[in-house]
Amino acid sequence: MVDVPGLVRPTEALPLARHDHFPDALLAVPAAELWRHLAGPALFRIAGRAGAPLFVSVLLHGDEDTGWRAAQAVLKRHCSMPLARPLLLFVGNVAAARMGARTLPDQHDFNRGWPGTEHPDTSTSRLLHEVFEQVRAQAPFASIDVHNNSGRNPHYACVSRLEEQHLHLARLFSRAVVYYERPLGVQSAALARLCPAIIVECGRAGEQAGVDHAAELIEAALALREFPRHPVPDHDLDLLRTMAIVRVPADASLCFGAGGADFRFRADLDHLNFSELERGVSFGRLGEGARARLEVVPTHAGAPRTGYFSYDDGEIRLARAAMPAMLTTSERAVRLDCLGYLMQRIGRDGAPVADA
Repeated sequence: MVDVPGLVRPTEALPLARHDHFPDALLAVPAAELWRHLAGPALFRIAGRAGAPLFVSVLLHGDEDTGWRAAQAVLKRHCSMPLARPLLLFVGNVAAARMGARTLPDQHDFNRGWPGTEHPDTSTSRLLHEVFEQVRAQAPFASIDVHNNSGRNPHYACVSRLEEQHLHLARLFSRAVVYYERPLGVQSAALARLCPAIIVECGRAGEQAGVDHAAELIEAALALREFPRHPVPDHDLDLLRTMAIVRVPADASLCFGAGGADFRFRADLDHLNFSELERGVSFGRLGEGARARLEVVPTHAGAPRTGYFSYDDGEIRLARAAMPAMLTTSERAVRLDCLGYLMQRIGRDGAPVADA
């Protein structure tokens, strides 16, 4: 292990550190203090009784510490007994975690640079390609990528494939499962080439319920001998599909609640998450004289190209029925990623259900 006396920047310039054990000293280290012990991204292989390893990634975003805390909780429970199967634990953006930031200004997002990314030539994407190849060589049993979000959302899982093993893994965490195809370059889409792979969204950082839920999932996946051969029953799934990513133009101003800005979003915007909204629901208002419009990017070929919002009389309203997810009231989150996503209910074939 490396004790670094000063700020390590940027993590993009650092090689991947690989460790064949997990030091007890790390069991009590907060994410923001990991820089004192790790020089940068690290892949730990922790022995287990038998079987292929479970791959878990944490801190791909430095301000989302639930995954790290959940991994610590699991490993604390197993100080005196082995894990049911080996664990590959990837600890991602250590430098951003020190600063309490999603990512540092000179970095590529650690969850947009995995194989399949639109930006394969950054230092981060090369690092993540190395992680992918290291994991591929060990033929993983399954993969879990743990995240938080900045708005009010229930806990839910995301899959990039609608195959049964992926759905079984997702159902260990939640009956709400979101099928996505964009953004590109995310961990679970890359790992889905190798094994069942999911993202789990564990609510906002700092909430103990999210830590406990993620730890329970990791324990359950470690203990699973094999995936069931039967399909997940339809009544055990609330299956959704992202159809669009909603962004605020980079040159437009925004606020939540009262204020002068091009986009004046309602203060409780994130309360709309995972609600089935009819056409006409208001997201807020345009500022006086504002000409900017929301940028809406369809996520798959079957998604509508246009017609998501109307702006009559300056009111920003949904122009079609949809279910939002990850709507945020954090301007920082909007600038770094997006305002949120729009989803619709689907069947097992990925097509919208008739009555959605």
